[in-house]
Amino acid sequence: MTALVTEPAAPVEGDLDRAAELLATRRFAVLTGAGVSTDSGIPDYRGEGAPKRSPMTFQQFLGSDAHRKRYWAGSHLGYRRFRAAEPNAGHRALALLEAGGALTGVITQNVDGLHTRAGSRKVVDLHGAMDRVLCLNCGQIFAREAISARIEEANPWLDQPDAVEIAPDGDAIVTDIEAFVVPDCTVCGGRLKPDVVFFGEFIPAEKYREASALVQRSDALLIAGSSLVVNSGIRLLEQARRRRIPIIIVNRGVTKGDTRATVKLDAGTTETLVELSARLTA
Repeated sequence: MTALVTEPAAPVEGDLDRAAELLATRRFAVLTGAGVSTDSGIPDYRGEGAPKRSPMTFQQFLGSDAHRKRYWAGSHLGYRRFRAAEPNAGHRALALLEAGGALTGVITQNVDGLHTRAGSRKVVDLHGAMDRVLCLNCGQIFAREAISARIEEANPWLDQPDAVEIAPDGDAIVTDIEAFVVPDCTVCGGRLKPDVVFFGEFIPAEKYREASALVQRSDALLIAGSSLVVNSGIRLLEQARRRRIPIIIVNRGVTKGDTRATVKLDAGTTETLVELSARLTA
């Protein structure tokens, strides 16, 4: 294994050469956030210009039929846009790095499935995936396409404009939901929810263990497109810091991990990942 870095250096703004040098002799894991998918047309919660939003919490979703109607109507419209999104060059760059042996795997906070569609094989979806639906009563898993077909059949009146405003979790803004028919589990009649982690809901322990194990067997950690506001990201960064391995952060604007990074690149994720991939696979 490559010798460990004794202490992270002070963050170096824009030092792509230093980042490439640190990663060139190491196998590294990558943690991605919403900033990696903005160039695929999926918005960021906290990036520059992002609108203020109050995502529905898990407690609200469980608490009333009205909240479930609003969520499912919005999520259905949002999923239609997610389904149309395509992986961008940054997603493909990470898939190439994995295929070449430099990248041990992708840990993502995104629920859009674009890393897998780009060709990444080892993907830990910390916050779940929009293309699966879970019964909260019996645990049955359904394909999202099957649930979408049921929603469209039960709600033929539901408008599906291409310009609907969506959030990174696939939700959309919908107000007229009184007549909306919420799908239920065809096995037990229980409540369904997309297999994603809501605000106020814990990341499944097995998912975090899988992500932690990936960092543990890597020689460096690359963080791309995440402001590291969510606790799971900070915990993985801290794991890397305690092991004294290089930490490279690529994100436009400040993150909560900047002072703990070996290198901080205040830059767009797509162009930076493409350039890093080109240098590391040359």
